[in-house]
Amino acid sequence: MAMGGETMEERLKKIRLLLLDVDGVMTDGRIIFDSNGVESKFFNVKDGHGIKMLQRSGVEVGIISGRQSMVVTNRAKELGIEIVHQKAIDKLTPFLAILAETGLKEDQVAFIGDDVIDIPVLRKVGFAAAPPDAVAEVLPHVQYVTAKGGGWGAVREVCDMIMKAQGSWTEVTARYF
Repeated sequence: MAMGGETMEERLKKIRLLLLDVDGVMTDGRIIFDSNGVESKFFNVKDGHGIKMLQRSGVEVGIISGRQSMVVTNRAKELGIEIVHQKAIDKLTPFLAILAETGLKEDQVAFIGDDVIDIPVLRKVGFAAAPPDAVAEVLPHVQYVTAKGGGWGAVREVCDMIMKAQGSWTEVTARYF
């Protein structure tokens, strides 16, 4: 599929950083509070493994979330994700800061988002994706809608696509075959 003169594979080959929204992308969007007010989220282990493999391939992973949550801090630490921006009501500001800090260009960044708050970043990146249950307003701003839902493998799907387009899939997965 051609996108602004480039195929999806050509866009994916340039990616050096995958940025993720959390609620609705890394999770299915549910936020659980117990009777003591302790927050829980459900993360998909396959998404986590996809993130680790993508990192091993040389692509960095980061998080930009509109909410602040210790659960996200803990998950990011567990996965070795160092770029973490929470409570980002305006996600474009941390995105631009990340570009300045890393020296990356917009077309070297991919982002997966699912709600209107994500649109400004989705419109800027080289590769934009959304899970199929993203709000309708997001869909015109992405090049790819995942087959899997948020929290159910959407992140893994994009990680695998990036590695396959960049030719690192076979090397990264060699230990498993």
